[in-house]
Amino acid sequence: MKLLSLLSKACLAFLALLSASAAAPPNIVFIMTDQHSADALSCRMGDRYLKTPALDSLAARGTFFSRAYTPNPLCMPARNSIFTGRYPHETGITDNTKTTLDASAFVTMGTHFRQAGYQTAYFGKWHLAYDEAATKTHGFETLETGHIDAENAALATKFLARKHDQPFLLVVSFLNPHNVCELARDQPLNNGPIGAPPSAEKLPPAPANLAPPRNEPDTMAQIRAGYHANPQFPVGNFNPQMWQALRWGYYRLIEKVDAEIGKVLAALKAAGLEENTLIVFTADHGECAGAHGFNQKTVFNEESARVPFIVSAPGQRAGRVSEKFTNTGIDILPTMLDFASLPRPAKLPGVSLRPLTLGQPVASWRDDVVVQNNMSQTFPVAGNVPTTEGRMIRADQYKYCVYVHGQYRESLVDLEKDPGEMNNLARDPAHRETLLAMRERLRKWGVETRDPLVAAMLADDVKPREFAIVKTPKNAARAEGLGKQKKAKDHE
Repeated sequence: MKLLSLLSKACLAFLALLSASAAAPPNIVFIMTDQHSADALSCRMGDRYLKTPALDSLAARGTFFSRAYTPNPLCMPARNSIFTGRYPHETGITDNTKTTLDASAFVTMGTHFRQAGYQTAYFGKWHLAYDEAATKTHGFETLETGHIDAENAALATKFLARKHDQPFLLVVSFLNPHNVCELARDQPLNNGPIGAPPSAEKLPPAPANLAPPRNEPDTMAQIRAGYHANPQFPVGNFNPQMWQALRWGYYRLIEKVDAEIGKVLAALKAAGLEENTLIVFTADHGECAGAHGFNQKTVFNEESARVPFIVSAPGQRAGRVSEKFTNTGIDILPTMLDFASLPRPAKLPGVSLRPLTLGQPVASWRDDVVVQNNMSQTFPVAGNVPTTEGRMIRADQYKYCVYVHGQYRESLVDLEKDPGEMNNLARDPAHRETLLAMRERLRKWGVETRDPLVAAMLADDVKPREFAIVKTPKNAARAEGLGKQKKAKDHE
C-alpha cells in the first residue's frame, strides 16, 4: 500500500509537471532570409548543387508549407505585411518607397507580444515602416540593425544564452541570399566573398524557363525591357552560361546564410530551450535567377512569389509537408498568437496554421491565394517609364494574373501541365470558361478584402488600356538621379 501511495504521488507530481509545462507560454524564434525561393533548399531540390543542412534539419522536424506565397514579392510590402498581419493594400505599402505607418492602426508583432509580457528582440535587416528609435511604435525592446549576417547570428546566440525569466520573441532577419543582386552587377558582396564559379560542366543548369512565355501580356514584355534598362537589373544581355554562373553564386549565398541559421538553432538547443520554443522560418520573397529573363523579384512567377515556409511547434520531432495554401503576410502573426494562446485581433484577415502544423484535421481551408505587386523599378523605354500594378490568384491547377495597363492585360497558366509558366492561355478560346472562373475568384476576393484595385482592373471586362506611362517629373527625377550614379546601388 505504501508503495502504491508513493507511485500515486509520483504520478500526480509528474502530471502536475506536464500541466505546468503545457501551460507555459512558448518562446518564439522567427528567422527570415531575404530573396530566397521556395525550393532553394537541398531537402527540396536535392544536394547536387546546394546543401542546406540547418534548414533541412528544421524541415525534418517541422511542417514545410509547400504552397506558401509572399503577400508581395518585394521587401518593404512583404515585411510590413508579415509584421502587421495585414495585406499590402491595407498598409498602403506596395513598393520600397520610404514611409511611416500609424502604429496604433497597424500594430506590429513586437507590440502584440511585448504587451503580453514577452521579452522582444530583433536583430538584422529592418525595412519596416516604423521609427527604429521609437520602441513604442514597433514593440522591440532590443533592436539592432545594420549588421552583416554573421554579426546578427552572434547577437542572436548571445541573446539565447542569457537566463530568461519570461517568454521571448526573437526575430533574426538575415540579408542573404539578397547579395545575388550585387552578384549580378559584379559588385562587392557585403556578407563576404563566395569565390569564383567552377568550370562550365560543374555549374548548375540554366533554368528551363529562361525564355519569355508564349503569348505573354505586353505588360510583362514592357516591364522586362524597363527592368533591363535599369542598372539595378543588368541582365538583359546575359547568355545561358552567365545565368548558370549566377545560379551557382545564388546557391553559395544560400549556403552562407544557412550556416548562420545553423548557429542560431544550435544556440537554442544548447540553452535547453528547444522543447518550449516555436520556430518559424520564411523569406520575404523569392528570386527569379533567370526565369523568363528576370533576376530579382516583383513579378508573379513562382520563383519570385513562392517562398520557403517552415513552422516547427514546441517539441515537434516529426517533419511533415502541407500543401494547403498559405499567405505569409497574413498567416504568420495569427499562427504565433495562437501558439502563445493570445487572442487574434479582429482586423487580422489571416488564419492560424497551428492545426496544420500539428497535423490536425481542419474543417475547411482556403482553396486559393492572392499575391499583389507594384512593378515600379523600371527605367525609360522609348521615352516612357513602364510601370504597372497587378494581382495574382493561384488555385490548385491554374494561376491567373491581371495588370492595370496593357493591350493584353491577363495571363492564365495551367501549373499542372506547365509548371515553368511558359504558355499564356488567357486568349485561348478553349480556356475561356476557366479564365472567367478565375476572374470571378479574384473579384470575390477583392470584395471580401476591400481591395479597390481588383474592382478597377476587372470593371471593364479587362479591356485594353494605354500602357506606356508618360514620364512624370517624379519618375524623370528618379531615372536621372539613378542614372548619374557611377555604380547602381541596390535599394531593395
